[in-house]
Amino acid sequence: MFFPLLKSPGCAAHFACRKASWTVLWLISVGLFFPLWVGYAQPESGLTRDRFVWIFGWDLSRDQDVAEISKVLETAGRSGFNGAVIACGLDTLSKRDHDFFRRLDRVQSACQSNRLELIPSFFSIGYGGGALSIDPNLAEGLPVSEAPFVVENAEGHFVSDASAQLKNGGFEDFDGNRFRSFAFVDDPGKVSFVDSEIKHSGRASLRLQNFTENPYGHGRVMETVRVVPHRCYRVSLWVKPENLQPASAFRCFALGGDRDLAPREFHLPTTGDWQKVSFIFNSLTNTTVNLHTGIWGGKSGRLWLDDWQVEDAGPVNVLHRPGTPVRVCSENGAEKYVEGRDYAPLTSPDFNVWRGDSTPAVLKILPGSRIHDGDHLRVSWYHPLLLNDSQVTVCMAEPELYEIFEREAQLLIEHLHPRRVLLGTDEIRMGGTCQACGHRDMAELLGECVTKQEQILRRYAPDLKVYVWSDMFDPHHNAHGDYYLVHGDFTGSWKYVPQDVVMAVWGGEPNPKSLQFFRDNGFSVLASCYYDADNLDAVKAWIEMTRPMKNVRGFMFTTWERKYDLLPGFGKLLD
Repeated sequence: MFFPLLKSPGCAAHFACRKASWTVLWLISVGLFFPLWVGYAQPESGLTRDRFVWIFGWDLSRDQDVAEISKVLETAGRSGFNGAVIACGLDTLSKRDHDFFRRLDRVQSACQSNRLELIPSFFSIGYGGGALSIDPNLAEGLPVSEAPFVVENAEGHFVSDASAQLKNGGFEDFDGNRFRSFAFVDDPGKVSFVDSEIKHSGRASLRLQNFTENPYGHGRVMETVRVVPHRCYRVSLWVKPENLQPASAFRCFALGGDRDLAPREFHLPTTGDWQKVSFIFNSLTNTTVNLHTGIWGGKSGRLWLDDWQVEDAGPVNVLHRPGTPVRVCSENGAEKYVEGRDYAPLTSPDFNVWRGDSTPAVLKILPGSRIHDGDHLRVSWYHPLLLNDSQVTVCMAEPELYEIFEREAQLLIEHLHPRRVLLGTDEIRMGGTCQACGHRDMAELLGECVTKQEQILRRYAPDLKVYVWSDMFDPHHNAHGDYYLVHGDFTGSWKYVPQDVVMAVWGGEPNPKSLQFFRDNGFSVLASCYYDADNLDAVKAWIEMTRPMKNVRGFMFTTWERKYDLLPGFGKLLD
């Protein structure tokens, strides 16, 4: 599946040509030479031991990806870097075709030509796309408990909660520029207006503009709605932007107390026609939820809102794995029914963990079942949740996750022979909510996850060096309680990971508390900074701060927007 002659990242082709004898070169040409590791000349200590560049934003689906990545690698090689940390779908090699491996071969060759060690970054937990592409049921699940179903014509149908509704979501009830029934609407007649000319439906919409009239640039609307605890709801809204600056100022979310029940990002155009935005959320233990939408920190332009709705979503994207069982019982709970005997699996016909608009599942009653037409049932299940733009977390307690990791890790090592890897343990924003992990200490579970991953990797590469993103092991970052939708606490997670793991401490501005914390707790550190600024001032501050810290192995130029213009200057700062 993978065809490079020189697989070792430390054995660059041009370096071998200079140093190898003609005999060795002939053996290489006929495929009889097994490449050995040839290490790079690196300092034994200090800030320049690791000089890495983060390669992100390509998936090797096009030949053009290789050309663009190679250009960055050439710049990195000329600028004194010695490693390229590459994230491009390397955790699903079992699913890749010949073209992917051909392109990966070319990227590896480009690393070798530029004396860069190829360091795979793979297997994210918080952004579980790799594992989920193999089994989407590994998504962390939120519980829906004892939802009512009624059986008719051998099918059990969900009975929705009619009490959850927005009284004036169509923006039809108003007096002048004041809309009735909402808890608040910002600055009627100054920022918020009734518009009877431009609307999605009905006789009016809400128009927001003049954002600088509000001291914070806000143009918001909020209403409190009643919900049933442990239910899945869908919020939808039609929006129309016009010269909106910044377009990212638009938000739509649900708060249960102070907790955002479904943190999401909606990428509106600056100007566009009416478009629908929607998301699902789980009510958790709440009986009321505050629904918010509008503009936060707007500068200019206009935005219309219309047909704002909330509805009981029912059984969408029902998960099926040991830790997310479906339970069906009689209305009074006395009779427990059995899948395969009384009913068929409760499956969504268009199951997709990254979408909230899937068709609700229907409970199919089997011949000979103890369930009959007219019966009222109580059904419980678990569903995944999309966070932000594309984030779906996997459950760290499900054994199948590590079976997948073992297969993929073996393939990765066989194809690339890496000396180091970076594990994707950052921003784990869900957990502790399904039966597999609900009884676990989340800090211990996270440490156990990393420990298992390291053990698996070293079965195939005993001397492999493992790096991890640091935030989930850092009490000054994300290793704490009350973190997004996690039920539990990550405090103390650093106590459960092997001390030889290198912490990739990340951020734009330098973080002295984090650096000192890992130093005091005996961890080596890779300072992963830059973050798409217009200059390297923050990087200079990172370097000065880390200079006296003996546990700092080096630096990684880290961009999330493929901004590599400052890469040469970054390299000079490390000289």
